Amino acid sequence: MFTGIVEEVGRLKSLDGGRIEISCAKVLDGVKIGDSINTNGICLTVVDFGEKFFAADVMPETFRKTSLAELKRGGIVNLERALQLGDRFGGHIVSGHIDGVGKILSIRPEGNALVVDVAAENHLLRQIAPKGSVALDGISLTVVDAGNENFSVSMIPHTREVTNFQSKRAGSPVNIETDVLAKYIERLMTFKTSTDVTKDFLAANGFI
Repeated sequence: MFTGIVEEVGRLKSLDGGRIEISCAKVLDGVKIGDSINTNGICLTVVDFGEKFFAADVMPETFRKTSLAELKRGGIVNLERALQLGDRFGGHIVSGHIDGVGKILSIRPEGNALVVDVAAENHLLRQIAPKGSVALDGISLTVVDAGNENFSVSMIPHTREVTNFQSKRAGSPVNIETDVLAKYIERLMTFKTSTDVTKDFLAANGFI
């Protein structure tokens, strides 16, 4: 479990098949094999580490559902260690399970902030609401507005400076994790009980 508060920006050292190595420093403090590190929003398990890097295994499903395969050697990534009991909870509940990949439409200044417009698939937008929370590449952000084809978030310049958004431009991909509460609400609203399924079957076949 994470909070979406990025601790440091690391760099891709290598991505060879299913093994990724990230150059970093701060997130290595107290690290152990088996620990979880949020990497661009993706929960990765540490399988090896050294003085200035950690390594993780990446499943094919992760490559399919995230922007990880588009990352180039030397590219920067957001890193956050798993939440410890008793830590301050500065962001929102972030699981590190990516729901889909969006595309940045624009990054525009608005007063002392930056508004980021992101295009996303419809099934993701159903779980994104104005003033709700969303994680982009693992960053906890507040939704400004949400429509049927895109949504927008606002960030202070500091957030851009200390995250991988310093290299983001229009057209850049972003890993999206919607609010976990929205997932459960949608599931409850759309779930059919065995009684519902039976009624649908009987109605479809002319019995009722």
